[in-house]
Amino acid sequence: MSAAARTARPAIAAALALGIGLGGFFDGIVFHQILQVHNMMSGWLPVTDLVSAKANMVWDGLFHAAVWLITLAGVALLWRAARRGDVVFDGRYLVGGFLLGWGLFNVVEGLIDHHLLGVHHVMERLGPSVWDAAFLAWGAAMILAGWALVRRGPS
Repeated sequence: MSAAARTARPAIAAALALGIGLGGFFDGIVFHQILQVHNMMSGWLPVTDLVSAKANMVWDGLFHAAVWLITLAGVALLWRAARRGDVVFDGRYLVGGFLLGWGLFNVVEGLIDHHLLGVHHVMERLGPSVWDAAFLAWGAAMILAGWALVRRGPS
């Protein structure tokens, strides 16, 4: 098969979905559970008693279920891509797509949840703060790094 007939798009799409899903898991596990700086709905329903804590736990669980489904879709896309003979697999595509996905997760989730809806902030006790901007900047940096890796092509 000629190099011109080979494509990296299916591998990049799989890595992108995996980046979105695993980026969401990182957010939920690190910020919601380990550091406990916010929960999914803590901007609207502050965790001040057992009832609000339980409600936030349900929303965190729904969030984790959604990112689990996205991660599962990424695994399915990767499986499909691996079964094709015309797909180019390369570390730059995998890491680049992964960074693109995680960065997109941060930017979209940050813009919608932190800024537009205010359902929570990175550091909920501070409300809107520099941490929300840092979260967006971190996402934008990952998008730029991922895009650069994907654009460079195979190593």
